[in-house]
Amino acid sequence: MSDRPEWFAPKRYGLGAGWPIAWQGWAVLAAFMLLVGIALLIFGPDDPAALAIVIPAVIGLAIVTALTTRGGWRWRWGNED
Repeated sequence: MSDRPEWFAPKRYGLGAGWPIAWQGWAVLAAFMLLVGIALLIFGPDDPAALAIVIPAVIGLAIVTALTTRGGWRWRWGNED
């Protein structure tokens, strides 16, 4: 058993994470969506300030999901797992 938390399910095909499988994953996803939504409402989609918030948020979400996906991120071809 791994010491890493498992908050997200792996994708069946391709690289990356699927939907959250733990409440912590849902909380991370909700916080990301809230942060991006508020940034776009306050600054608008064309403002560089919104981009300065959205880009680090996307990078942070990718790092968290990569570290907490069951089995890690690797290329998957379907039902071989």
